[in-house]
Amino acid sequence: MGRSIEARLEEAVGLARAIRLDVVRAEIARIARPRPNSLLGRGTLENLGELINENGVGVVVIDGALSPVQQRNLEKSWQAKVIDRTGLILEIFGALAHTHEGRLQVELAALSYQRSRLVRSWTHLERQRGGFGFLGGPGESQLEIDRRLIGDRIARLKRELDDVKRTRTLHREARRRVPYPVVALVGYTNAGKSTLFNRLTQSSVTAGDMLFATLDPTMRRLNLPSGRAAILSDTVGFISDLPTHLVAAFRATLEEVIEADVVIHVRDVHHPDSEAQRQNVLSVLADLGFDEPFEDGLIEAMNKIDLVEPTARASLANRTLRNSHGVALSAATGEGCEGLLTMIDRRLESDVRPVRLDVPLTDGKTLAWIYRHGEVLGRRDDNEAAHLSVRLSEADIARLRHQQRLH
Repeated sequence: MGRSIEARLEEAVGLARAIRLDVVRAEIARIARPRPNSLLGRGTLENLGELINENGVGVVVIDGALSPVQQRNLEKSWQAKVIDRTGLILEIFGALAHTHEGRLQVELAALSYQRSRLVRSWTHLERQRGGFGFLGGPGESQLEIDRRLIGDRIARLKRELDDVKRTRTLHREARRRVPYPVVALVGYTNAGKSTLFNRLTQSSVTAGDMLFATLDPTMRRLNLPSGRAAILSDTVGFISDLPTHLVAAFRATLEEVIEADVVIHVRDVHHPDSEAQRQNVLSVLADLGFDEPFEDGLIEAMNKIDLVEPTARASLANRTLRNSHGVALSAATGEGCEGLLTMIDRRLESDVRPVRLDVPLTDGKTLAWIYRHGEVLGRRDDNEAAHLSVRLSEADIARLRHQQRLH
């Protein structure tokens, strides 16, 4: 199911407001044939130019990809700053990412984007305020970017991110030894993940009716009805047409998902494009390599039922009763949240089972992986293989099978 043009426009307006731009006009421009030099046809270009001039607009956001040439020509024609969807999202991420890793990831994405453009200064990286300079700032008149300096900076950022990634791996291994199971929240941006996170953990993570309110992974203790403890992880929201620079840059953050024992897909069932958003999230997860085992094992948290009219709400409740992977709830009011906690508890309870594994003694990598991810109940070695009895989660068993390590 595709997303409606109106919903895309509403989302673009939400993105602009996320960095506190005052949106004075939002227009749908239908393009029969994109022009390589300006994207828009002459008539549309002139009509929009009149609107921009009449309203004193300083920044124009194009909800699509612009080539450097198109961006320059539009700015000359309209005498206003022009940014495309990628530039806007990068600006949002730069303003709202707070952790060291988040800032590194966004800076890497911004530099990769800018390097191909040669139309913006990189001196904004030294500024203390949030954002990444696509809307102006020091050095705006500098049209040539020094490729060597940017290349050096990108190389340094990649090294720093490798260090951060190693640290995260050590933290995950430490959690495995505790061991607390990890429950990860994923979902389309503004679906209510952070509100649900706060509700379940009695926490106070930033949450609001704003796209990308959360840009850094957050973890808190989660107490389950059985008395079992888990770690709940809140992740960055997904969005349609996510720029490729950002998919690559945020992979380390989203790797929390691949390590999770339970993945909860938080859906805004009140949104008219809820099904299209669902498909987008599953598509991005698949692109990141979190495909079949995760799609089959996701718990769907049907959020915002307090906003759904009674008939549709009753239908939704009946559907979730028949679906062992879904629960209808409202993170805002708390309705249904106990049912979600019970479902998580049940999933963790039934998810771990003992298996017998025969691993060649020469395959030290697989043996080490099994000891990191499972509870080894017994082991007997002969001349060729280690014969293990191990408690593993269904997700880890699937991973072993996928990597052809399970015998």
